[in-house]
Amino acid sequence: MKIYDTIIIGAGAAGLMAAAQLAHRKKSVLILDMGDKPARKIAVSGGGNCNFTNMRADYPRYFGKNPRFVMSALNQFSPNDMLNWVKRHNIKYIEKELGRFFCKDGADKIVQALIQDIKTVQIKYNTKVIDVDKTDNKFTVATDHGEFMATSIIVATGGISYPHLLVSDIGHKIAKKFGHKIEPVRPALCAIKTKSFDSCLAGISLNTETTVNKHKINDDLLFTHFGIGGPAIYRATLINPKEIIINFAPNTDVFELFKKAKQTNGKKSVVNIVGEIVPNKLAHFLCDDTRNIADLRDTELKQIANKINCFEINDGTATGFQSAEVMMGGISTDKISSKTMESGLCAGLYFVGECLDITGDLGGFNLQWAFSSGFVAGNNA
Repeated sequence: MKIYDTIIIGAGAAGLMAAAQLAHRKKSVLILDMGDKPARKIAVSGGGNCNFTNMRADYPRYFGKNPRFVMSALNQFSPNDMLNWVKRHNIKYIEKELGRFFCKDGADKIVQALIQDIKTVQIKYNTKVIDVDKTDNKFTVATDHGEFMATSIIVATGGISYPHLLVSDIGHKIAKKFGHKIEPVRPALCAIKTKSFDSCLAGISLNTETTVNKHKINDDLLFTHFGIGGPAIYRATLINPKEIIINFAPNTDVFELFKKAKQTNGKKSVVNIVGEIVPNKLAHFLCDDTRNIADLRDTELKQIANKINCFEINDGTATGFQSAEVMMGGISTDKISSKTMESGLCAGLYFVGECLDITGDLGGFNLQWAFSSGFVAGNNA
């Protein structure tokens, strides 16, 4: 049986980047993937345009038990390095927001470039990994298409979001077998189900300030038929989807506005005043009081203002892995080297990307982490 230098489990962003570095080092590499094509999540990322990096990628934009774990990998392969990689491959890109880069001609360009970098690498698709063993400094990977051997293994199995793209928790099972702790997993970067709003609000979008565990998120919120979504809520799920406070008018002290209106425009209805701050349907949902503002006591106005500036949600639940962009939790980074991605419990075993307990913010941070961690493992395995 041929013994490869490295077997990579998973042909996603992290696995392919690792393979490229190994190929550059003239190592013999085999990639095993359960799907029928590579980089399936890249293909759907960024609305099909692949938000491949963000210049703000640094540990404060990552979540997990130890977000600082990302620092070394991001140093070794930075957002600037990723942008230079894109330039070297003649991929056209656009900067939609400050520091946030997308492919101009679609995500497939990134996938094609990654495949171009691994021409000497063997890939076996439609191959499900069942188990990994280690004997006499050699790893044996058992699959539904036979066994394969290598001197090192890179686990790049990703998270379990987007199950329709064929994902697996085999990476967690491998890590657990070799003594690594698994942090509880849950869906993130997704919408929230809540009974706090009426379905008639579905489709309304507005800028909000969303507070979660003292973290303030200034971004757009979108009402859905089952609750709320949009960038503000997606980002809130990284922290705590259950307890959220929404300020629908982040630039307005609504109670102060009411007090002034009471003095200067007392015959105007409260709901019409609210309708000048937020969309009309939302105004009627939050207030729906047709009395003249001069006829309301300050205590009543304060209650209405609080609904606008400080709307509390206590029943939020994430919509699930089916629609989540990422997975929170995963393989604990406690016993893994941040400088090499190698296991501290089993020499020659490496973990990269989303299978680890590292999750990035919305906006290209997760792909950058995948590329950076894959780069590091590929240079050390």
